[in-house]
Amino acid sequence: MRTLILSALLLTLAGCAGSSRDEHVQMRLQASPRNAGQIAQATLVPREAQTDVTAFVSGVPMGMTLPVRLYAFIYSGHCGQLDAKPAYELNNTVRTSHKGPLDGWHLSRSAKVPLSTLQATPHALVLRAPSSDGGQDLFCGDIP
Repeated sequence: MRTLILSALLLTLAGCAGSSRDEHVQMRLQASPRNAGQIAQATLVPREAQTDVTAFVSGVPMGMTLPVRLYAFIYSGHCGQLDAKPAYELNNTVRTSHKGPLDGWHLSRSAKVPLSTLQATPHALVLRAPSSDGGQDLFCGDIP
């Protein structure tokens, strides 16, 4: 039931997705095999010379250390073909917020790059577990 409610919410939000360089961008993130069955949505908002990134994650793999910490990166390329190293690390903080069992996890970060730059060539947003929890990618989404 929880997954159904969260899926409906994310599908509703995804319907509002935009790709205009002057507006915010909403995007779905695909779960990795390690995090199968989970869903995520990110919003990118231009703010002068940087991009604010907020994300909602329905869940993380069982056994992750609490409180959950998620690392965020922006890579050049597409989810199926990322560069070897991230173009931007968004990890000045790795804390997430979690208000209840049906709330999922929320995070807010900033990238020191204009959204228009990220949209000019292929880039992807990746959410990753910390090395203490395996360091694997949990979600990935191509920036429209």
